[in-house]
Amino acid sequence: MVMAVYRCAKCGKEVELDLENTREVRCPYCSSKILYKPRPKVARRVKAI
Repeated sequence: MVMAVYRCAKCGKEVELDLENTREVRCPYCSSKILYKPRPKVARRVKAI
């Protein structure tokens, strides 16, 4: 069972989906097909040249 967390682009709610058993990836709240993978809030350091 592969579970993944996505954020809906239309309503903004977080959705947890089972990717092995799901044929269509949709938001269960608003039926939007546009889902984004939330990124961790990590500060990144860049070395200047």
